Amino acid sequence: MKQEKKSPITLKPLRYAGQSLDEKIDQLLNDKMLPYIISGMFLILMTGMEWLRYYTTSPPTPKTTTFIAACYFAYAFYKIKKIRYEVKSLRIGRDGEKEVGELLDELREKGYKVLHDIPGENFNIDHVIISKKGIYTIETKTYSVPLKGKAEMWYDGEKITIPNRIKSDAPIIQAAAASKWLCNTLQTTTGKEFTIKPVVLFPGWFLNHTDNAKKAKVWVLHPKAVHPQNL
Repeated sequence: MKQEKKSPITLKPLRYAGQSLDEKIDQLLNDKMLPYIISGMFLILMTGMEWLRYYTTSPPTPKTTTFIAACYFAYAFYKIKKIRYEVKSLRIGRDGEKEVGELLDELREKGYKVLHDIPGENFNIDHVIISKKGIYTIETKTYSVPLKGKAEMWYDGEKITIPNRIKSDAPIIQAAAASKWLCNTLQTTTGKEFTIKPVVLFPGWFLNHTDNAKKAKVWVLHPKAVHPQNL
């Protein structure tokens, strides 16, 4: 009688930096883009067969199938173009998370614990650092930089501003919410209350801080500012 077997791995492997974005990219490519490509190939085959019949003895209807195929390809082109744009944006974000993740991993040599891609309730925390001084939740925001000139942004303690481009408090709110969620989760599971510092990192950007920003609950930094002397 054949014995039942099971995997010797009892614990799930740690998630890597950018894993959630990798999963979203795979979903876009495999679940959303692929059906349009397969359907398009099928329509090409149908249209080709009709034109073949047109040049043989069978009564053809190539104009109808060509019209249907043309309409479909116009719609599919629009959808694929949109998906490609989403994939491009996700890849930029993923690459930013991986770059920051590699930088943070260097802290392990100094005794810090570094975790990546912590799944939450319909969201994820990009990175978590645990040190003797406290716990830090880190959100990585990879914004494209200008081709010319200095990539500068300003932080006033409540929102980030890129002149002539963006003024938003969304990254700050997201970081604070992630920190609060982790704090509540740890308190529920351990019965202990932890102080958790929310941090937002912007790779490739020079950060200007106002006086209020220096006293803000949420830190906004360049990744290289995440240094042992600050943690």
